[in-house]
Amino acid sequence: MSTEEHTADDSKREVVASIAYVNGRREREVPIDEVAQYVSQDHGMLWIGLRNPRPEVLAKVASELGACDKNQEEMLESHRRPKIIDYGNMILIVAITVEVEAERPIFGETQFLIGDGFLITVRRGATAGHSPLRERLEASPDLLKRGSDYVASELLDWLVDRYVAAAGKIESVVEGAEQKLLIRGAKDSDIRRLYRQRRDLLRIHTVVSPLAEICRRLARVEMSAVDEHARPYFGEVADRVLRVDELFNSLRESLAFAFEASLMIGQAAQNDTTRKLASWAAILAVPTAIAGIYGMNFEFMPELKSPWGYPITLGVIVSICSVLYWRFRKSGWL
Repeated sequence: MSTEEHTADDSKREVVASIAYVNGRREREVPIDEVAQYVSQDHGMLWIGLRNPRPEVLAKVASELGACDKNQEEMLESHRRPKIIDYGNMILIVAITVEVEAERPIFGETQFLIGDGFLITVRRGATAGHSPLRERLEASPDLLKRGSDYVASELLDWLVDRYVAAAGKIESVVEGAEQKLLIRGAKDSDIRRLYRQRRDLLRIHTVVSPLAEICRRLARVEMSAVDEHARPYFGEVADRVLRVDELFNSLRESLAFAFEASLMIGQAAQNDTTRKLASWAAILAVPTAIAGIYGMNFEFMPELKSPWGYPITLGVIVSICSVLYWRFRKSGWL
């Protein structure tokens, strides 16, 4: 395969979609080299989806659509926290994606560049694509023709759906950890796993919670790239983000409560064992003390020369031990 064919295949993998919509209906696919000409003609909306693009491809698309140098530099960087930057004629939104595989969260990054007549989505490390949402919007042209700002709100809402799905998977993991801690107690491996799970939930909280404030800003602050009729949709997304964030926090607290309950159960079992050992030590102290006294070999001792001395001594030992056993049994120590 030639170098040109390799380059073409890489471009296809990077450019997931570059579709032009007129009045909410798909018109045609626009090559990357023609995006600037299409947007300048004011046809409708151009939706470009990029996945793990090379820096030169992303820089080319952004420059063709009129993004400033600072905007291009920001899009080329990788981010670990959500953020929003208003460049006047366009808005850059950075969101962090969360997927769960093998009971561990996987974090990715999705960027949304909202402009007049176009929307660019850039995915890095995100496993779930936007094709299902694109198909749903294409089935409802009235929704799609509202513009790139409305589509961005739908993408953020779809991202929250992925958060909910991740929370459901983590919830099952947390329930399994709770059962293990409450049934068999906390072992060293369980404690290490619990710490890792709580750490993962804390990381999820740090990447999810800022998105609520970003959506609040889009809903309340006047921006040229966001129509006033699209702002309420961002407000609804902000409310959903807050609820999902509360769900992740509740899962983290559930792990803490399960760990504390496991420690209390272990401490109670340890106290019960201590009481049993103390009870048996008190019972065994009686024959030990009497045997120790008679083992001193003194000449004048009670019942020493009596033929009934040995049975009487054993009877006294058994009687005292029986009374102690009954008292400890009655008090719940045995």
